[in-house]
Amino acid sequence: MALPSYASRAERIWHYTYLAICVLIFLFLIAPILIVIPLSFNAEPYFTFTEKMLALDPTGYSTRWYDMLLTFGMNAPDAPRDSSWWADAWENAAWIRATKNSLIIGFFATILATGLGTLAALGLSKSDMPWRRPIMAILISPMIVPIIITATGLFFFYSSIKIGSWGIPYLGIILAHATLGIPFVIITVTATLSGFDHSLTRAAANLGANPRTTFFRIIMPLILPGVISGALFAFVTSFDEVVVVLFVGALDEQTIPRQMWNGIREQISPAILSVATILVIISVLLLATVELLRRRGEKLRGISPQ
Repeated sequence: MALPSYASRAERIWHYTYLAICVLIFLFLIAPILIVIPLSFNAEPYFTFTEKMLALDPTGYSTRWYDMLLTFGMNAPDAPRDSSWWADAWENAAWIRATKNSLIIGFFATILATGLGTLAALGLSKSDMPWRRPIMAILISPMIVPIIITATGLFFFYSSIKIGSWGIPYLGIILAHATLGIPFVIITVTATLSGFDHSLTRAAANLGANPRTTFFRIIMPLILPGVISGALFAFVTSFDEVVVVLFVGALDEQTIPRQMWNGIREQISPAILSVATILVIISVLLLATVELLRRRGEKLRGISPQ
């Protein structure tokens, strides 16, 4: 926001001081990211900047750790990179297997969290719903309760019902991650519904539309940006979560965060920094998508984007 021409000297000093404080806070927040990204291209197996990197010597930089994400765990990593090599990587590479597990778990957890969270938000948006505030507090409690407590409770609950013997892979982690993602869906969809014009549903009912038609033809198109935003938040929550996976995941259910955790404990390698850099890029893209959806949702509801 620009200063008006009539601003006093004190106001100008505070304005530029405020901008400087904001810049310093921003740098403090993104400093770890700014350090991780260049370190992921380190040619040496170190977590610090080498002399060649500081001197901007090209020989000090390498993509070897990104290549290691494809080769670690393969039967024949040095073979010619033909179709059989890629088949070997797809089947045996540890990081690729962890990525597949994360995507499978994240997809089904997102579907479950989005469906249940949207239904809950639709019910909580009605002013005549009894005990609305206590129910809302209970539903969003997974965001507030420390994750270690949630993971411990899920571990004992799953042990009591012997969910591991049901024969459904990833079931425990999917249900747990859906539980963690539902609050994000509820909050985003509820925020979208706060500006929803309920006279549209009454008008649809007066014109003879049944509740199902009203939902899919009137309500859903208007709240869809909020639903997708909540789904993206739920997916990111599942994709980045490690504590619950450590407690309830089987040995063969390695996700990317769990693989990073194992790498830190067993074999410290800059390949972890490469994974972190890729995750940062994915998070930035998802955040940009959420912002575009927010602006689209405001436009659909007749609100000027901020």
